[in-house]
Amino acid sequence: MTPSEPRERLRIIDANLNRTGEGLRFLEDIARLELDDAALTLKLKTMRHQLLESDWTFQRRLLGARNSEGDVGASTKTPGEEKQREMPIAVVANTRRVQESLRVLEEIAKVPGTDPGLEPQRFKQARFDLYTIEQTLLSRLMRQDKIKRLTGLYVILDIQALNERSPIEMAGQVIRGGARVIQLRDKLHSKKELLPLARELRELCAECDVLFIVNDFLDLALAADADGLHLGQDDLPVKVARGLLPIDKILGCSTRTVAQAAAAEAGGADYIAVGSIYPTTSKETAGVVGLGRLRQIRKAVTLPLVAIGGITRDNADEAAAAGAEAVAVISAVFQARSPEEAARQLTATLEARE
Repeated sequence: MTPSEPRERLRIIDANLNRTGEGLRFLEDIARLELDDAALTLKLKTMRHQLLESDWTFQRRLLGARNSEGDVGASTKTPGEEKQREMPIAVVANTRRVQESLRVLEEIAKVPGTDPGLEPQRFKQARFDLYTIEQTLLSRLMRQDKIKRLTGLYVILDIQALNERSPIEMAGQVIRGGARVIQLRDKLHSKKELLPLARELRELCAECDVLFIVNDFLDLALAADADGLHLGQDDLPVKVARGLLPIDKILGCSTRTVAQAAAAEAGGADYIAVGSIYPTTSKETAGVVGLGRLRQIRKAVTLPLVAIGGITRDNADEAAAAGAEAVAVISAVFQARSPEEAARQLTATLEARE
């Protein structure tokens, strides 16, 4: 930019660089302090520094052209601008703010005589990069509340383990006993047969502020509007399922090894089940990995862990001490005389550690 560059153009550049920096800093702090996402924080920080860096001579000219008191748009307000809003909405607003500013800078940089340090392609690339970053931020934020609720007692409602008892009645009992997550698992009935039950369970869980997860079947989880989907190692790949699930749905994955857990985290899982921790009769093919493997996986990943397999009232606290945020049970509640009381005792054991 030449010394004779119009002051008005300098003011446009200055205002949009400031808006870009402010918006990116907001997004960076959300990634860093709200989500604890180191990779996303680094992306946003790097973008902010790259876009705002310029030589001191140019910075002095921008400062010299600034006229905050005389800015006719400084006091302009739009309806609803001052209202409180949810965090995802604030993220969208700040992302749009940055994207709009980058587009202005891109166009101004194309004007003949503009300082060559303002490269149009740099602003364009940052704008497109921000589309992906926005999607990632929103995905994490919209699932964050559900992920935080993945604690305590996680009950797998295995239809075959109920011995023809009412799934709704059994779900109601364990929920009254303190279950925070209900997973529907059925290996025999068709998805057409399961859909009415899944929808009824979804309604019950929503009324009780309990998470409802569907095992294995992505289409059933979508049709029932479940809170999430749980996959095994022989099901859809986590990365594929994550791309098909709405951004507010959580995704879990069963693992036995550190490598499987790391792959699930990299693929977009929101929590990881580890097991079998102890010998279990609920799944004959489940090999025992023990508490040692649970501790290894706890060190290798940052996602919440659900210990599964052979969990009882007597050992639930051991699994929690080894790093599990939640414990998943079937037999421990559904083989008891009173599933509600069994769930209550397990819940008390886990809450004693909180």
